[in-house]
Amino acid sequence: MLEKIKETAEYIKSKTDSKPQIGIILGTGLGGLVDDIEVDYVLPYKDIPNFPVSTVKGHKSRLIFGKVNGINIVAMQGRFHYYEGYTMQQVTFPVRVLKLLGIKTLIVSNASGGVNPDFEVGDIMFITDHINLMPNPLIGPNIDELGPRFPDMSEAYDKKILDKAKKIADNLGIKYQTGVYAGMTGPTFETPHEYFYIHKIGGDAVGMSTVPEVIVARHMSIPVFAASVITDLGVENRIVKVSHEEVLEAAEKAAGKLKMIVTELIKEL
Repeated sequence: MLEKIKETAEYIKSKTDSKPQIGIILGTGLGGLVDDIEVDYVLPYKDIPNFPVSTVKGHKSRLIFGKVNGINIVAMQGRFHYYEGYTMQQVTFPVRVLKLLGIKTLIVSNASGGVNPDFEVGDIMFITDHINLMPNPLIGPNIDELGPRFPDMSEAYDKKILDKAKKIADNLGIKYQTGVYAGMTGPTFETPHEYFYIHKIGGDAVGMSTVPEVIVARHMSIPVFAASVITDLGVENRIVKVSHEEVLEAAEKAAGKLKMIVTELIKEL
């Protein structure tokens, strides 16, 4: 795998001389950040050797190189999920490539179902920790050049960056929650008892992404900031049927606020 990662990174470097400091996975709720990028170069996933292509509605498939608030960034417009049929190594492959491109920090967003009874649809939750209910992407032979066999996960989400995000949100007058994200494989939304279980084991929100990318980022010592947009509720007596279209609609309502926070955060990293 290491050879493929290097091959992909070298191909991308041959197409642009951009030197990104921050990698951003534009998940649901953060897609609008594209409008704030001073774009230098766009590279479709289909043109990149060894790269998967996103199959999910609402996820475009391209790398965007440019600047946000004068900071060099690379944004993934479209991510990959285990439920699409990709292996965990394929799902997380782009994060490893971003590391070789030089990123120092990773920012991730997602849509999730809230299981904390204090949450409301449209809330922004800064992720403080996660519970992995998916296959671990580090299963298999370890590549020592990328990271240790047994990486520490005591601070999966960087506390200093989290504190900056809180201060920014406070200054902007934007309400936010903090909590633990539980990652499940999907593609089904959770049953009422699965929601109940996730809350009982310490989760505040549940989704189908983010955890694999964060594990791999931490394996390579990349600090991470992640945020969820609460798009539906898995709280007793408040559970309703939900569709992917409704999730996207709910995420859109909170997207502007999350974009404001992340734009300011990039300036301070």
